[in-house]
Amino acid sequence: MPQRSADRDALRSEAAGRPFSPVIALLTVSSVWDAHLGAALKPLGLTTRKYGLLAHIRATPDISFSELARRSQITVQTAHTAVHALVDDGMVSDGTAIPGAPSHLRMTEKGARALTEADSRLADLDTALGTQAPAFAAALRGMHEEPVGAK
Repeated sequence: MPQRSADRDALRSEAAGRPFSPVIALLTVSSVWDAHLGAALKPLGLTTRKYGLLAHIRATPDISFSELARRSQITVQTAHTAVHALVDDGMVSDGTAIPGAPSHLRMTEKGARALTEADSRLADLDTALGTQAPAFAAALRGMHEEPVGAK
């Protein structure tokens, strides 16, 4: 139960003379659930990053590496590396693939099947988090679209 683990960590910090840090608590909870998502995606040949990239490619067929990197908040080089792995796995095709020419990335049927299954596994994790920590899950609603601290 991630929320209880974060509460225990906070109590230990306070007992050690350090004040409670909501940022550290959030990072702890995030780490636990990222590990759960990673474990759920691994059998599909996906990581959390590849899952996000594949979702962006589904949402915007023919997306360029530059736009994909911008939307994913990663470097273009990191996007290239991850997408090339998705191409090698048969989940994405690059309609151009000519050095120096803009790429036109598209999801393949294999990628669509993997993404559909990944979405289902994510929904199961969302349900588990909502069941284990309903107030926390409710507090997170909308933060993806307008994250706290974003400028």
